[in-house]
Amino acid sequence: MKVDAIVLAGARNDGPLKTRSAAEYEALIAVNGRPLVDYVVQALLDCGQIDRIIIVGPKSLQKLYRDPKIRVKLHRESMVENVKVGLTEVSPEAKVLLVTADIPLLTGEAVTDFLHRCQAHEAAIYYPIVRKESNEAAYPNVERTYLKLKDGVFTGGNLALLEPKVISQCYQLLERVVALRKQPVKLVRMLGLSFIIRLAFNRLTIAEIEKRAERILGFTGVAIESPFPQIGVDVDKPSDLDLVTRILATEGNQQGEVAESAGCEAKIQEA
Repeated sequence: MKVDAIVLAGARNDGPLKTRSAAEYEALIAVNGRPLVDYVVQALLDCGQIDRIIIVGPKSLQKLYRDPKIRVKLHRESMVENVKVGLTEVSPEAKVLLVTADIPLLTGEAVTDFLHRCQAHEAAIYYPIVRKESNEAAYPNVERTYLKLKDGVFTGGNLALLEPKVISQCYQLLERVVALRKQPVKLVRMLGLSFIIRLAFNRLTIAEIEKRAERILGFTGVAIESPFPQIGVDVDKPSDLDLVTRILATEGNQQGEVAESAGCEAKIQEA
């Protein structure tokens, strides 16, 4: 499966991370001398199933990438709007991979595995989930947001594979979903009272959520269980930044330098 990827790099650094970095955008926050977004771009380049990479972010990114398969588009204010900007560069008929710029532990292997698992299903939306035990085995004592279901306890990933028509036809609903993405219980409330009750008694299943979401959206969606907890480790608070800094320093930047393999002319300097 060959797909294009859209990297969402337009989030402003006006939250908790502002105390640790003066960078104007979260994607530009440096980790061991490289911006967060560089690690994500490298992971996509390491995945043999990515055709083109469209980065939607600040203008300062435009001068960095000379590789013809990487294109930078100027961001807008909301995440869903930025997805729409990225979609102008891809085929409306082909599935596209969406990735946030704040998951620097992402690897090409994790992306390849996710896309491979998606091929086993026919759907319009594919969303990765990671078991709590898998996440805690890799990153013990790290705080994550989990949802307890009958199938197990899961956290969500920070990428998704979807058909572009989902965005154009479900724009307003997706804006609400994005706003609540860190609050899974509130997301379940959107499914109805019976789902809240079943969740409270640990009776709610993944299949039930998929079926109800299809009725609401009008599109088939599937949850893809991933064995790679890296896809769920986003950097949105200082403790997350400390974690990924330690891990990437220990690994010795095994993901490689974007400057060499991605056509990056220079590293971004923090504002």
